[in-house]
Amino acid sequence: MQEHISATGKVPPGNEQGNTIWVKKAPRKKTDLRVVAILENQGVDYESVDVLDEEYNNGLRETLKKYSNWPTFPQIFINGELVGGCDILTTLYEKGELAGLVKQ
Repeated sequence: MQEHISATGKVPPGNEQGNTIWVKKAPRKKTDLRVVAILENQGVDYESVDVLDEEYNNGLRETLKKYSNWPTFPQIFINGELVGGCDILTTLYEKGELAGLVKQ
């Protein structure tokens, strides 16, 4: 920074006092791990896929939305069938109905 000021007589762009462009963003909210906790509580072997990772899973998010006809994530599949999202899985767990589904 000192070199830039010496050469130009100005503070480098983005470093001016009151700059609102270069602002440290608040950390992202931690991922909701309810689904993982429920599946582990039930002793279920499960797989997860990062649908936001476009480098390795290019287009997967939109493809899954169309395939399952379900717009949100997570999407929980049991024995190849869509059960639903986090709220549905939580409800099934709280009612004691999930154990029967995962034992099939």
